[in-house]
Amino acid sequence: MPQDETGRKPDLSDLDSFAGVDELGTSGYEESDDHDPELDVRDTAFEAGGGSRGGIGGVGQLGDNLATGPVPDLSVPEDTELHELDDQGEPVEYGDPNGPEARRELMAVEAELNQRWPETKIEPSLTRISALTQLLGEPNRGYPVLHVAGTNGKGSTARMIDALLTRMGLRVGRYTSPHLQLVTERIALDGRPISAARYAELWHDIAPYVSMVDGASADGVAMSKFEILTGMAFAAFADAPVEAAVLEAGLGGAWDATNVADADVAVITPIGLDHVEYLGPDAVSAAREKAGIIKPGSVAVIAEQDPEVLKVLLERAVEVDAAVARAGSEFGVLEKETAVGGQLLKLQGLGGVYDEIFLPLHGAHQAANAALALAAVEAFFGAGKDKQLVVEAVREAFAEVETPGRLERVRSAPTVLLDAAHNPHGARALATTVSEEFAFRRLVAVVGVMAEKDAHGILDALEPVVSDIVVTRNSSPRSMPLGELNELAISVFGEDRVVAETDLETAIETAIALVETNEDPEEPLAGGGVLVTGSVVTAGEARTLFGKEPA
Repeated sequence: MPQDETGRKPDLSDLDSFAGVDELGTSGYEESDDHDPELDVRDTAFEAGGGSRGGIGGVGQLGDNLATGPVPDLSVPEDTELHELDDQGEPVEYGDPNGPEARRELMAVEAELNQRWPETKIEPSLTRISALTQLLGEPNRGYPVLHVAGTNGKGSTARMIDALLTRMGLRVGRYTSPHLQLVTERIALDGRPISAARYAELWHDIAPYVSMVDGASADGVAMSKFEILTGMAFAAFADAPVEAAVLEAGLGGAWDATNVADADVAVITPIGLDHVEYLGPDAVSAAREKAGIIKPGSVAVIAEQDPEVLKVLLERAVEVDAAVARAGSEFGVLEKETAVGGQLLKLQGLGGVYDEIFLPLHGAHQAANAALALAAVEAFFGAGKDKQLVVEAVREAFAEVETPGRLERVRSAPTVLLDAAHNPHGARALATTVSEEFAFRRLVAVVGVMAEKDAHGILDALEPVVSDIVVTRNSSPRSMPLGELNELAISVFGEDRVVAETDLETAIETAIALVETNEDPEEPLAGGGVLVTGSVVTAGEARTLFGKEPA
Protein backbone atom coordinates (compact mmCIF):
# COMPACT_ATOMS: atom_id res chain seq x y z
CA MET A 1 0.00 0.00 0.00
CA PRO A 2 1.53 3.35 -1.01
CA GLN A 3 2.38 5.73 1.81
CA ASP A 4 3.27 9.40 1.90
CA GLU A 5 6.44 10.83 3.43
CA THR A 6 4.95 10.64 6.93
CA GLY A 7 4.16 6.96 6.56
CA ARG A 8 0.41 7.51 6.31
CA LYS A 9 -1.74 5.60 3.83
CA PRO A 10 -3.71 7.83 1.43
CA ASP A 11 -7.32 8.41 2.36
CA LEU A 12 -9.84 8.21 -0.51
CA SER A 13 -11.99 10.83 1.17
CA ASP A 14 -9.10 13.33 1.40
CA LEU A 15 -7.71 14.66 -1.88
CA ASP A 16 -4.59 16.01 -0.16
CA SER A 17 -3.62 12.47 0.81
CA PHE A 18 -2.96 11.61 -2.85
CA ALA A 19 0.24 13.69 -2.84
CA GLY A 20 3.15 11.45 -3.79
CA VAL A 21 0.97 8.45 -4.72
CA ASP A 22 2.28 6.81 -7.85
CA GLU A 23 0.04 5.95 -10.81
CA LEU A 24 0.68 2.25 -11.01
CA GLY A 25 -2.30 1.12 -8.92
CA THR A 26 -3.37 -2.42 -8.30
CA SER A 27 -5.51 -4.86 -10.22
CA GLY A 28 -8.87 -5.92 -8.87
CA TYR A 29 -9.08 -8.86 -11.25
CA GLU A 30 -8.03 -12.38 -10.44
CA GLU A 31 -7.66 -15.29 -12.82
CA SER A 32 -10.36 -17.15 -10.90
CA ASP A 33 -12.92 -14.39 -11.40
CA ASP A 34 -15.77 -15.04 -13.79
CA HIS A 35 -16.56 -12.46 -16.42
CA ASP A 36 -19.87 -10.65 -16.56
CA PRO A 37 -22.58 -12.57 -18.40
CA GLU A 38 -24.82 -9.70 -19.41
CA LEU A 39 -22.67 -6.60 -19.36
CA ASP A 40 -19.06 -7.53 -19.93
CA VAL A 41 -19.05 -9.86 -22.92
CA ARG A 42 -16.73 -9.25 -25.80
CA ASP A 43 -17.95 -6.77 -28.40
CA THR A 44 -19.23 -9.08 -31.11
CA ALA A 45 -19.62 -6.19 -33.53
CA PHE A 46 -15.87 -6.43 -34.05
CA GLU A 47 -15.99 -10.15 -34.72
CA ALA A 48 -19.25 -10.53 -36.61
CA GLY A 49 -18.90 -7.33 -38.62
CA GLY A 50 -17.20 -7.99 -41.94
CA GLY A 51 -16.46 -11.60 -41.06
CA SER A 52 -16.14 -14.46 -43.51
CA ARG A 53 -19.81 -15.34 -43.18
CA GLY A 54 -22.22 -13.21 -45.13
CA GLY A 55 -24.86 -12.75 -42.46
CA ILE A 56 -28.32 -14.27 -42.30
CA GLY A 57 -30.48 -14.47 -45.38
CA GLY A 58 -27.91 -12.63 -47.48
CA VAL A 59 -27.99 -9.53 -45.29
CA GLY A 60 -24.61 -7.80 -45.15
CA GLN A 61 -22.59 -7.62 -41.97
CA LEU A 62 -21.91 -4.65 -39.74
CA GLY A 63 -20.83 -1.47 -41.53
CA ASP A 64 -18.64 1.44 -40.51
CA ASN A 65 -21.19 4.28 -40.47
CA LEU A 66 -21.25 5.19 -36.77
CA ALA A 67 -21.27 8.37 -34.74
CA THR A 68 -19.24 11.43 -35.56
CA GLY A 69 -15.81 11.57 -34.02
CA PRO A 70 -13.88 14.03 -31.88
CA VAL A 71 -12.49 17.38 -32.99
CA PRO A 72 -9.06 16.69 -34.53
CA ASP A 73 -5.92 17.65 -32.65
CA LEU A 74 -4.09 20.71 -33.93
CA SER A 75 -0.56 20.76 -35.30
CA VAL A 76 1.70 23.10 -37.25
CA PRO A 77 4.90 22.70 -39.28
CA GLU A 78 7.99 22.17 -37.16
CA ASP A 79 9.59 25.46 -38.19
CA THR A 80 6.56 27.53 -37.19
CA GLU A 81 7.00 29.66 -34.10
CA LEU A 82 3.92 30.08 -31.95
CA HIS A 83 3.29 32.15 -28.89
CA GLU A 84 2.91 29.87 -25.86
CA LEU A 85 -0.80 30.82 -25.63
CA ASP A 86 -1.44 30.56 -29.37
CA ASP A 87 -3.48 27.41 -30.10
CA GLN A 88 -3.97 27.95 -33.82
CA GLY A 89 -2.79 25.30 -36.20
CA GLU A 90 -3.76 22.82 -38.89
CA PRO A 91 -5.99 19.82 -38.11
CA VAL A 92 -4.25 16.48 -38.09
CA GLU A 93 -5.76 13.86 -40.37
CA TYR A 94 -6.93 11.24 -37.86
CA GLY A 95 -8.99 9.19 -40.25
CA ASP A 96 -12.37 7.62 -39.55
CA PRO A 97 -13.06 7.87 -35.78
CA ASN A 98 -14.87 4.55 -36.11
CA GLY A 99 -12.54 3.05 -38.70
CA PRO A 100 -10.22 0.05 -38.34
CA GLU A 101 -7.47 1.99 -36.54
CA ALA A 102 -9.91 3.47 -34.02
CA ARG A 103 -11.56 0.10 -33.46
CA ARG A 104 -8.24 -1.58 -32.82
CA GLU A 105 -7.52 1.05 -30.19
CA LEU A 106 -10.98 0.50 -28.71
CA MET A 107 -10.35 -3.26 -28.55
CA ALA A 108 -7.06 -2.64 -26.75
CA VAL A 109 -8.78 -0.41 -24.20
CA GLU A 110 -11.51 -3.00 -23.67
CA ALA A 111 -8.94 -5.75 -23.17
CA GLU A 112 -7.35 -3.61 -20.48
CA LEU A 113 -10.62 -2.73 -18.77
CA ASN A 114 -11.83 -6.31 -18.88
CA GLN A 115 -9.00 -7.27 -16.51
CA ARG A 116 -10.97 -5.48 -13.79
CA TRP A 117 -13.99 -6.66 -11.89
CA PRO A 118 -16.96 -7.12 -14.22
CA GLU A 119 -20.29 -5.56 -13.42
CA THR A 120 -21.69 -8.70 -11.83
CA LYS A 121 -18.97 -8.67 -9.18
CA ILE A 122 -19.68 -5.77 -6.83
CA GLU A 123 -18.26 -4.36 -3.63
CA PRO A 124 -21.13 -1.98 -2.75
CA SER A 125 -19.59 1.42 -2.12
CA LEU A 126 -19.49 4.94 -3.54
CA THR A 127 -16.03 5.56 -2.07
CA ARG A 128 -14.02 4.75 -5.20
CA ILE A 129 -16.22 6.57 -7.72
CA SER A 130 -16.47 9.56 -5.37
CA ALA A 131 -12.68 9.73 -5.15
CA LEU A 132 -12.37 9.57 -8.93
CA THR A 133 -14.92 12.31 -9.56
CA GLN A 134 -13.21 14.53 -6.99
CA LEU A 135 -9.86 14.06 -8.72
CA LEU A 136 -11.53 14.89 -12.05
CA GLY A 137 -12.98 18.11 -10.67
CA GLU A 138 -16.48 16.72 -10.02
CA PRO A 139 -17.73 16.64 -13.63
CA ASN A 140 -20.88 14.94 -12.33
CA ARG A 141 -21.97 18.28 -10.86
CA GLY A 142 -21.57 20.35 -14.02
CA TYR A 143 -25.06 19.78 -15.45
CA PRO A 144 -28.57 18.89 -14.26
CA VAL A 145 -29.31 15.16 -14.08
CA LEU A 146 -32.33 12.94 -14.66
CA HIS A 147 -31.61 9.57 -13.01
CA VAL A 148 -33.47 6.39 -14.02
CA ALA A 149 -33.63 3.25 -11.86
CA GLY A 150 -35.91 0.21 -11.76
CA THR A 151 -36.01 -3.39 -12.91
CA ASN A 152 -37.42 -3.22 -16.46
CA GLY A 153 -37.89 -0.43 -18.95
CA LYS A 154 -34.95 1.72 -17.82
CA GLY A 155 -33.20 1.82 -21.18
CA SER A 156 -36.34 2.58 -23.18
CA THR A 157 -37.42 5.28 -20.74
CA ALA A 158 -33.95 6.87 -20.79
CA ARG A 159 -34.00 7.00 -24.58
CA MET A 160 -37.44 8.61 -24.58
CA ILE A 161 -36.32 11.22 -22.04
CA ASP A 162 -33.26 11.90 -24.20
CA ALA A 163 -35.42 12.36 -27.31
CA LEU A 164 -37.80 14.74 -25.54
CA LEU A 165 -35.04 16.89 -24.03
CA THR A 166 -33.22 17.05 -27.36
CA ARG A 167 -36.38 18.14 -29.18
CA MET A 168 -36.83 20.86 -26.54
CA GLY A 169 -33.51 22.32 -27.69
CA LEU A 170 -31.04 20.98 -25.11
CA ARG A 171 -27.74 19.24 -25.73
CA VAL A 172 -28.13 15.92 -23.93
CA GLY A 173 -25.76 13.22 -22.70
CA ARG A 174 -27.10 9.71 -22.04
CA TYR A 175 -25.40 6.95 -20.06
CA THR A 176 -27.00 3.50 -20.21
CA SER A 177 -26.08 -0.14 -19.67
CA PRO A 178 -25.63 -2.79 -20.83
CA HIS A 179 -24.79 -2.35 -24.50
CA LEU A 180 -26.23 -4.54 -27.23
CA GLN A 181 -23.37 -4.62 -29.71
CA LEU A 182 -20.62 -2.13 -28.95
CA VAL A 183 -19.55 -0.60 -25.64
CA THR A 184 -19.60 2.91 -27.15
CA GLU A 185 -23.42 2.71 -27.08
CA ARG A 186 -23.27 3.32 -23.33
CA ILE A 187 -22.13 6.94 -23.66
CA ALA A 188 -24.27 8.94 -26.09
CA LEU A 189 -24.16 12.60 -27.09
CA ASP A 190 -26.84 14.22 -29.22
CA GLY A 191 -28.67 10.90 -29.37
CA ARG A 192 -25.79 8.91 -30.89
CA PRO A 193 -23.02 6.75 -29.40
CA ILE A 194 -19.62 8.35 -29.03
CA SER A 195 -17.00 7.21 -31.52
CA ALA A 196 -14.49 4.44 -30.91
CA ALA A 197 -11.71 7.03 -30.98
CA ARG A 198 -13.44 9.20 -28.38
CA TYR A 199 -14.02 6.20 -26.10
CA ALA A 200 -10.31 5.36 -26.15
CA GLU A 201 -9.41 9.03 -25.64
CA LEU A 202 -11.65 9.27 -22.57
CA TRP A 203 -10.00 6.24 -21.00
CA HIS A 204 -6.49 7.57 -21.59
CA ASP A 205 -7.54 10.93 -20.13
CA ILE A 206 -8.77 9.49 -16.83
CA ALA A 207 -6.44 6.48 -16.52
CA PRO A 208 -3.84 8.27 -14.33
CA TYR A 209 -6.56 9.27 -11.87
CA VAL A 210 -7.98 5.75 -11.85
CA SER A 211 -4.53 4.46 -10.92
CA MET A 212 -4.37 6.95 -8.06
CA VAL A 213 -7.70 5.71 -6.70
CA ASP A 214 -6.58 2.09 -7.09
CA GLY A 215 -3.37 2.80 -5.24
CA ALA A 216 -5.15 4.58 -2.39
CA SER A 217 -7.77 1.88 -1.81
CA ALA A 218 -7.64 0.92 1.87
CA ASP A 219 -9.43 -2.40 1.25
CA GLY A 220 -7.34 -3.36 -1.77
CA VAL A 221 -10.33 -3.28 -4.14
CA ALA A 222 -9.49 -1.56 -7.41
CA MET A 223 -12.09 0.33 -9.41
CA SER A 224 -14.48 -1.89 -11.35
CA LYS A 225 -15.07 -1.54 -15.07
CA PHE A 226 -18.52 -0.06 -14.48
CA GLU A 227 -17.16 2.56 -12.09
CA ILE A 228 -14.58 3.57 -14.69
CA LEU A 229 -17.15 3.76 -17.48
CA THR A 230 -19.30 5.94 -15.25
CA GLY A 231 -16.36 8.28 -14.70
CA MET A 232 -15.72 8.36 -18.46
CA ALA A 233 -19.36 9.30 -19.08
CA PHE A 234 -19.25 12.13 -16.53
CA ALA A 235 -16.09 13.46 -18.16
CA ALA A 236 -17.53 13.19 -21.67
CA PHE A 237 -20.63 15.13 -20.66
CA ALA A 238 -18.60 17.86 -18.97
CA ASP A 239 -16.30 18.19 -21.99
CA ALA A 240 -19.17 18.38 -24.50
CA PRO A 241 -20.62 20.24 -22.56
CA VAL A 242 -24.18 18.97 -22.13
CA GLU A 243 -27.14 20.90 -20.75
CA ALA A 244 -28.73 17.79 -19.25
CA ALA A 245 -27.57 14.24 -18.52
CA VAL A 246 -29.80 11.16 -18.46
CA LEU A 247 -28.24 8.45 -16.29
CA GLU A 248 -29.45 4.86 -16.09
CA ALA A 249 -28.50 3.11 -12.85
CA GLY A 250 -26.55 -0.05 -13.54
CA LEU A 251 -27.64 -2.13 -10.57
CA GLY A 252 -29.68 -1.02 -7.56
CA GLY A 253 -29.55 2.69 -6.84
CA ALA A 254 -28.22 3.80 -3.46
CA TRP A 255 -24.70 2.42 -4.00
CA ASP A 256 -24.70 2.30 -7.80
CA ALA A 257 -21.77 4.29 -9.21
CA THR A 258 -24.14 6.66 -11.03
CA ASN A 259 -25.53 7.80 -7.67
CA VAL A 260 -22.65 10.18 -7.02
CA ALA A 261 -24.74 12.51 -9.18
CA ASP A 262 -27.54 14.29 -7.34
CA ALA A 263 -30.49 14.12 -9.71
CA ASP A 264 -32.98 16.92 -10.14
CA VAL A 265 -35.47 14.28 -11.30
CA ALA A 266 -35.44 10.66 -10.07
CA VAL A 267 -37.34 8.29 -12.36
CA ILE A 268 -38.38 4.89 -11.02
CA THR A 269 -39.54 2.31 -13.56
CA PRO A 270 -41.48 -0.83 -12.48
CA ILE A 271 -39.58 -2.78 -9.81
CA GLY A 272 -39.59 -6.55 -9.77
CA LEU A 273 -37.34 -9.42 -8.72
CA ASP A 274 -33.84 -9.54 -10.20
CA HIS A 275 -30.21 -9.67 -9.01
CA VAL A 276 -31.35 -11.14 -5.69
CA GLU A 277 -27.74 -11.71 -4.59
CA TYR A 278 -27.30 -7.93 -4.31
CA LEU A 279 -30.79 -6.45 -4.09
CA GLY A 280 -32.43 -8.89 -1.71
CA PRO A 281 -34.91 -11.76 -1.99
CA ASP A 282 -38.01 -9.72 -2.88
CA ALA A 283 -39.18 -6.62 -4.72
CA VAL A 284 -39.48 -4.61 -1.50
CA SER A 285 -35.78 -5.15 -0.75
CA ALA A 286 -34.93 -4.09 -4.29
CA ALA A 287 -37.12 -1.00 -3.89
CA ARG A 288 -35.17 0.11 -0.82
CA GLU A 289 -31.95 0.09 -2.82
CA LYS A 290 -33.41 1.75 -5.90
CA ALA A 291 -35.11 4.45 -3.81
CA GLY A 292 -31.62 5.74 -3.01
CA ILE A 293 -31.55 7.80 -6.22
CA ILE A 294 -34.31 10.05 -4.78
CA LYS A 295 -32.35 13.00 -3.38
CA PRO A 296 -33.33 15.93 -1.13
CA GLY A 297 -35.38 18.53 -2.97
CA SER A 298 -35.72 16.46 -6.14
CA VAL A 299 -38.84 15.29 -7.94
CA ALA A 300 -39.56 11.55 -7.86
CA VAL A 301 -41.48 10.36 -10.93
CA ILE A 302 -42.74 6.87 -10.19
CA ALA A 303 -44.20 4.23 -12.53
CA GLU A 304 -47.07 2.00 -11.41
CA GLN A 305 -45.80 -0.34 -8.69
CA ASP A 306 -47.06 -3.05 -6.39
CA PRO A 307 -48.51 -1.38 -3.27
CA GLU A 308 -45.74 -2.53 -0.92
CA VAL A 309 -43.08 -1.30 -3.37
CA LEU A 310 -44.78 2.07 -3.77
CA LYS A 311 -44.92 2.44 0.01
CA VAL A 312 -41.13 2.10 0.24
CA LEU A 313 -40.58 4.67 -2.50
CA LEU A 314 -42.98 7.18 -0.96
CA GLU A 315 -41.35 6.78 2.45
CA ARG A 316 -38.00 7.68 0.90
CA ALA A 317 -39.53 10.73 -0.80
CA VAL A 318 -40.99 11.94 2.50
CA GLU A 319 -37.67 11.32 4.26
CA VAL A 320 -35.73 13.60 1.88
CA ASP A 321 -38.56 16.08 1.23
CA ALA A 322 -38.86 15.22 -2.48
CA ALA A 323 -41.92 16.04 -4.56
CA VAL A 324 -43.74 13.03 -6.03
CA ALA A 325 -45.56 12.31 -9.28
CA ARG A 326 -47.17 8.87 -9.61
CA ALA A 327 -48.39 6.97 -12.64
CA GLY A 328 -52.12 6.44 -12.38
CA SER A 329 -52.52 9.57 -10.25
CA GLU A 330 -50.69 12.63 -11.58
CA PHE A 331 -49.90 11.16 -15.03
CA GLY A 332 -50.59 8.10 -17.13
CA VAL A 333 -51.85 6.56 -20.37
CA LEU A 334 -55.40 7.67 -21.17
CA GLU A 335 -55.81 5.84 -24.47
CA LYS A 336 -53.73 3.53 -26.64
CA GLU A 337 -54.51 2.16 -30.07
CA THR A 338 -52.42 -0.24 -32.14
CA ALA A 339 -51.12 1.42 -35.28
CA VAL A 340 -48.94 0.39 -38.20
CA GLY A 341 -45.39 0.23 -36.87
CA GLY A 342 -46.32 1.10 -33.29
CA GLN A 343 -49.18 2.68 -31.38
CA LEU A 344 -51.18 5.89 -31.10
CA LEU A 345 -51.38 7.32 -27.58
CA LYS A 346 -53.22 9.89 -25.56
CA LEU A 347 -51.20 10.74 -22.47
CA GLN A 348 -52.06 12.58 -19.29
CA GLY A 349 -49.06 14.64 -18.32
CA LEU A 350 -48.34 16.85 -15.34
CA GLY A 351 -49.20 19.87 -17.47
CA GLY A 352 -52.27 18.55 -19.25
CA VAL A 353 -53.31 16.13 -21.97
CA TYR A 354 -51.10 15.28 -24.95
CA ASP A 355 -53.03 13.58 -27.74
CA GLU A 356 -52.19 12.06 -31.14
CA ILE A 357 -48.83 10.78 -29.92
CA PHE A 358 -47.42 8.20 -32.32
CA LEU A 359 -44.91 5.90 -30.63
CA PRO A 360 -43.02 3.59 -33.04
CA LEU A 361 -42.79 0.88 -30.36
CA HIS A 362 -45.10 -1.96 -29.43
CA GLY A 363 -46.68 -2.90 -26.12
CA ALA A 364 -48.60 -1.45 -23.20
CA HIS A 365 -45.32 -1.40 -21.25
CA GLN A 366 -43.81 0.98 -23.81
CA ALA A 367 -46.88 3.21 -23.61
CA ALA A 368 -46.38 3.33 -19.83
CA ASN A 369 -42.69 4.13 -20.36
CA ALA A 370 -43.70 7.00 -22.65
CA ALA A 371 -45.99 8.48 -19.98
CA LEU A 372 -43.20 8.12 -17.41
CA ALA A 373 -40.66 9.82 -19.68
CA LEU A 374 -43.07 12.65 -20.48
CA ALA A 375 -43.76 13.33 -16.80
CA ALA A 376 -40.02 13.27 -16.05
CA VAL A 377 -39.29 15.89 -18.70
CA GLU A 378 -42.24 17.99 -17.55
CA ALA A 379 -40.88 17.86 -13.99
CA PHE A 380 -37.43 18.83 -15.29
CA PHE A 381 -38.84 21.97 -16.96
CA GLY A 382 -41.19 22.73 -14.08
CA ALA A 383 -44.38 21.97 -15.98
CA GLY A 384 -47.61 21.86 -14.00
CA LYS A 385 -51.29 22.69 -14.24
CA ASP A 386 -50.56 26.08 -15.78
CA LYS A 387 -47.51 25.10 -17.82
CA GLN A 388 -47.46 22.50 -20.57
CA LEU A 389 -44.75 21.42 -22.99
CA VAL A 390 -45.33 22.26 -26.66
CA VAL A 391 -47.55 19.41 -27.83
CA GLU A 392 -46.22 19.36 -31.38
CA ALA A 393 -42.64 19.09 -30.11
CA VAL A 394 -43.66 16.17 -27.88
CA ARG A 395 -45.26 14.44 -30.87
CA GLU A 396 -42.15 14.90 -32.97
CA ALA A 397 -39.87 13.60 -30.23
CA PHE A 398 -41.83 10.42 -29.59
CA ALA A 399 -42.23 9.73 -33.31
CA GLU A 400 -38.43 9.60 -33.66
CA VAL A 401 -37.68 7.37 -30.65
CA GLU A 402 -35.51 4.35 -31.35
CA THR A 403 -35.03 1.49 -28.88
CA PRO A 404 -32.76 -1.15 -30.46
CA GLY A 405 -33.38 -4.69 -29.30
CA ARG A 406 -36.85 -3.98 -27.91
CA LEU A 407 -39.27 -5.88 -30.17
CA GLU A 408 -37.19 -4.61 -33.05
CA ARG A 409 -38.01 -5.85 -36.54
CA VAL A 410 -34.83 -6.78 -38.42
CA ARG A 411 -36.31 -8.77 -41.31
CA SER A 412 -39.57 -9.27 -43.18
CA ALA A 413 -40.94 -12.40 -44.91
CA PRO A 414 -40.68 -14.02 -42.50
CA THR A 415 -40.73 -11.36 -39.83
CA VAL A 416 -37.81 -11.59 -37.41
CA LEU A 417 -38.13 -9.67 -34.14
CA LEU A 418 -35.45 -9.14 -31.48
CA ASP A 419 -36.15 -8.48 -27.83
CA ALA A 420 -33.69 -8.25 -24.94
CA ALA A 421 -36.09 -9.63 -22.29
CA HIS A 422 -33.86 -11.45 -19.78
CA ASN A 423 -36.12 -12.08 -16.77
CA PRO A 424 -39.67 -13.40 -16.29
CA HIS A 425 -41.15 -9.90 -15.82
CA GLY A 426 -39.76 -8.76 -19.17
CA ALA A 427 -40.73 -12.03 -20.88
CA ARG A 428 -44.34 -11.68 -19.67
CA ALA A 429 -44.54 -8.14 -21.05
CA LEU A 430 -43.09 -9.42 -24.32
CA ALA A 431 -45.58 -12.29 -24.53
CA THR A 432 -48.52 -9.99 -23.82
CA THR A 433 -47.44 -7.60 -26.56
CA VAL A 434 -46.97 -10.37 -29.11
CA SER A 435 -50.41 -11.76 -28.26
CA GLU A 436 -52.21 -8.41 -28.40
CA GLU A 437 -50.49 -6.65 -31.29
CA PHE A 438 -49.34 -9.35 -33.71
CA ALA A 439 -51.25 -12.06 -35.56
CA PHE A 440 -48.64 -14.63 -36.53
CA ARG A 441 -49.78 -17.82 -38.20
CA ARG A 442 -46.78 -19.47 -36.57
CA LEU A 443 -44.17 -17.97 -34.25
CA VAL A 444 -40.90 -19.73 -33.44
CA ALA A 445 -38.75 -18.45 -30.59
CA VAL A 446 -34.95 -18.55 -30.54
CA VAL A 447 -33.82 -18.37 -26.92
CA GLY A 448 -30.36 -18.02 -25.38
CA VAL A 449 -30.25 -17.29 -21.62
CA MET A 450 -27.52 -16.52 -19.09
CA ALA A 451 -26.74 -19.25 -16.58
CA GLU A 452 -27.76 -17.33 -13.47
CA LYS A 453 -31.10 -16.13 -14.85
CA ASP A 454 -34.53 -17.65 -14.21
CA ALA A 455 -34.65 -19.52 -17.52
CA HIS A 456 -37.67 -21.58 -16.49
CA GLY A 457 -39.63 -18.41 -15.72
CA ILE A 458 -38.69 -16.90 -19.09
CA LEU A 459 -39.67 -20.06 -20.99
CA ASP A 460 -42.91 -20.40 -19.07
CA ALA A 461 -43.88 -16.83 -19.98
CA LEU A 462 -43.18 -17.40 -23.69
CA GLU A 463 -44.84 -20.82 -24.03
CA PRO A 464 -48.45 -19.65 -24.65
CA VAL A 465 -47.52 -17.40 -27.59
CA VAL A 466 -44.95 -19.45 -29.55
CA SER A 467 -45.44 -22.58 -31.64
CA ASP A 468 -41.93 -24.00 -31.28
CA ILE A 469 -38.66 -23.03 -29.63
CA VAL A 470 -35.04 -23.30 -30.74
CA VAL A 471 -32.71 -23.16 -27.74
CA THR A 472 -29.11 -22.09 -28.21
CA ARG A 473 -26.10 -20.36 -26.64
CA ASN A 474 -24.74 -16.88 -27.24
CA SER A 475 -21.00 -16.16 -27.22
CA SER A 476 -20.74 -15.33 -23.51
CA PRO A 477 -18.85 -17.84 -21.36
CA ARG A 478 -21.67 -17.40 -18.85
CA SER A 479 -24.35 -18.48 -21.31
CA MET A 480 -26.46 -21.34 -19.96
CA PRO A 481 -25.17 -24.74 -21.16
CA LEU A 482 -27.19 -25.97 -24.11
CA GLY A 483 -28.07 -29.29 -22.52
CA GLU A 484 -29.43 -27.62 -19.38
CA LEU A 485 -31.52 -25.11 -21.33
CA ASN A 486 -32.78 -27.87 -23.63
CA GLU A 487 -34.00 -29.93 -20.66
CA LEU A 488 -35.81 -26.91 -19.20
CA ALA A 489 -37.43 -26.16 -22.55
CA ILE A 490 -38.64 -29.74 -22.94
CA SER A 491 -40.17 -29.60 -19.46
CA VAL A 492 -42.16 -26.50 -20.48
CA PHE A 493 -42.90 -27.06 -24.19
CA GLY A 494 -42.71 -30.82 -24.61
CA GLU A 495 -40.09 -32.65 -26.65
CA ASP A 496 -41.88 -32.27 -30.01
CA ARG A 497 -41.74 -28.45 -29.87
CA VAL A 498 -38.06 -28.06 -28.96
CA VAL A 499 -34.96 -27.96 -31.18
CA ALA A 500 -31.41 -27.36 -29.90
CA GLU A 501 -28.67 -25.67 -31.93
CA THR A 502 -25.13 -25.02 -30.76
CA ASP A 503 -24.77 -21.46 -32.09
CA LEU A 504 -27.05 -18.48 -32.56
CA GLU A 505 -26.72 -18.07 -36.32
CA THR A 506 -27.65 -21.70 -36.97
CA ALA A 507 -30.51 -21.42 -34.46
CA ILE A 508 -32.00 -18.45 -36.32
CA GLU A 509 -31.66 -20.21 -39.67
CA THR A 510 -33.38 -23.27 -38.19
CA ALA A 511 -36.21 -21.13 -36.82
CA ILE A 512 -36.71 -19.47 -40.22
CA ALA A 513 -36.83 -22.90 -41.87
CA LEU A 514 -39.44 -24.09 -39.34
CA VAL A 515 -41.61 -21.05 -40.02
CA GLU A 516 -41.37 -21.58 -43.78
CA THR A 517 -42.22 -25.28 -43.49
CA ASN A 518 -45.89 -26.16 -43.86
CA GLU A 519 -47.21 -29.71 -43.66
CA ASP A 520 -50.64 -28.60 -44.88
CA PRO A 521 -50.39 -27.59 -48.59
CA GLU A 522 -53.67 -25.69 -48.27
CA GLU A 523 -52.33 -23.40 -45.56
CA PRO A 524 -50.49 -20.25 -46.73
CA LEU A 525 -46.83 -19.76 -45.87
CA ALA A 526 -47.24 -16.06 -45.13
CA GLY A 527 -47.75 -14.84 -41.59
CA GLY A 528 -44.87 -16.62 -39.91
CA GLY A 529 -42.44 -15.01 -37.49
CA VAL A 530 -39.26 -15.60 -35.51
CA LEU A 531 -38.65 -14.07 -32.08
CA VAL A 532 -35.04 -13.93 -30.81
CA THR A 533 -34.88 -13.27 -27.07
CA GLY A 534 -33.70 -14.39 -23.61
CA SER A 535 -30.73 -12.10 -23.07
CA VAL A 536 -29.30 -8.69 -23.94
CA VAL A 537 -26.29 -10.51 -25.36
CA THR A 538 -28.47 -12.78 -27.51
CA ALA A 539 -30.41 -9.82 -28.91
CA GLY A 540 -27.24 -7.83 -29.54
CA GLU A 541 -25.47 -10.64 -31.37
CA ALA A 542 -28.55 -11.29 -33.49
CA ARG A 543 -28.71 -7.57 -34.32
CA THR A 544 -25.13 -7.73 -35.60
CA LEU A 545 -25.89 -10.83 -37.68
CA PHE A 546 -28.66 -8.92 -39.42
CA GLY A 547 -26.36 -6.05 -40.31
CA LYS A 548 -27.69 -3.51 -37.82
CA GLU A 549 -25.22 -0.90 -36.61
CA PRO A 550 -24.84 0.11 -32.94
CA ALA A 551 -27.27 2.86 -31.96
